[in-house]
Amino acid sequence: MEDRVELAVSLFKEGYNCSQSVVAAFADIYGFTREQALRMGASFGGGIGRMRQTCGAACGLFLVAGLETGCTEGRNREGKEANYILVQQLAEEFKKRNGALICSNLLGLDKNAPTPATPEARTDTYYKKRPCVKIVEEAARIWAEYLNKKGKEQ
Repeated sequence: MEDRVELAVSLFKEGYNCSQSVVAAFADIYGFTREQALRMGASFGGGIGRMRQTCGAACGLFLVAGLETGCTEGRNREGKEANYILVQQLAEEFKKRNGALICSNLLGLDKNAPTPATPEARTDTYYKKRPCVKIVEEAARIWAEYLNKKGKEQ
């Protein structure tokens, strides 16, 4: 379990966004390559396209939940419901551990402030002012704990 969590943190520190880091840490379990996982999670960083909406680490968590329990038949209402219940449970746990689900709230930003598309450089100052490393760690830990409960090999 801890290896996956550490991998997610390491990926984030390498410069990948929060969503990419979470998804890529678990991708191989679901038959995806790291490149595929990085592409899958690419649009969700910075609170979805740096719009400071739903946290990218949470989005990554929800993406892997879909890989685990996502419904593949349009008429399968029970399958959809099971996935939605899981996502809602994960969201509650995420909020409990991090204080919010919305990126701007997690970062303490004015939700009406403009956010340019250009990501900030990953400097020591960036890491000191942003809780993102810890949030990525918690999102990955939540998923690792879920897999442990299910008795799934990691």
